[in-house]
Amino acid sequence: MSAPENPQFQPIPPLGDAGAQSFPGPPVTPLPVLPEDPIWSGWDVLQIVLVTISSIFVFVLAITFAAHYYLYPQQEMFDVGKLPLVTVAAQFMAYLVVLAFMFLIVKRYPERSFLREIRWNWPRTPAFYLLGGVVLSFALQGVAHFLPMPKELPIDTFFQTAKEAWVLSIFGVTLAPLIEEFFFRGFLYPVLARRWGVDVSILLTSATFGLIHAPQLGKAWGPVLIVFLVGVVLTITRAVTKSVAAGLLIHIAYNGTISVLLFWASDGFRHLDKLNNM
Repeated sequence: MSAPENPQFQPIPPLGDAGAQSFPGPPVTPLPVLPEDPIWSGWDVLQIVLVTISSIFVFVLAITFAAHYYLYPQQEMFDVGKLPLVTVAAQFMAYLVVLAFMFLIVKRYPERSFLREIRWNWPRTPAFYLLGGVVLSFALQGVAHFLPMPKELPIDTFFQTAKEAWVLSIFGVTLAPLIEEFFFRGFLYPVLARRWGVDVSILLTSATFGLIHAPQLGKAWGPVLIVFLVGVVLTITRAVTKSVAAGLLIHIAYNGTISVLLFWASDGFRHLDKLNNM
């Protein structure tokens, strides 16, 4: 059983009558903060990765086939598979499978609570972390102006129509950040921290977080670096606060700020062509 965060120690009450002179007891030494020691192993984390990859593959095939048969019979199946809505739908379904698998890993120990084990720990001041996500978004947008950023990125294909923009924006502030925080800061980081220590684990977790986003960013080092920096902030937040929920709030606010800016710049996603001039 791990020690509670920031434990509050009360002095031992004095013995004797209330009116008698009291003497202070011996000084109380706070209990040390225990290192990260999750109930799962690195092999469990690897299984989550394999389940994620295989689930996405299966759902892309299934949804592509269904969309081709019922919605786009005139298009080639390969082209249907590249449609943004098909991709998001497949990822959504795969993430639900991954979420269930994460629960099963923890529930191998019936007495354990999933949220407790991943260090959910809802913060007392959620607005502070939401504001932090907004500030982080604007700050890194400023940094991006000094980096070589490609004119076009693969993720831009998700903003060809208003429907696609809405779907991606909603997905980006709901299930996507939830699963990413559960995996990277909930499951991966504590396993790495147990073996390599906090500093190395922050860098490794953040680097992995940046690399999985590289394909949708055209593997360009400028935007990948921005995502890496986001990962650094989120992982440091997890390390300092011992709270996955705190990082999730920052993540949601970061993604949400970008979506709001795109919404504003395109007149409510009605004129997406304006985004090409940004």
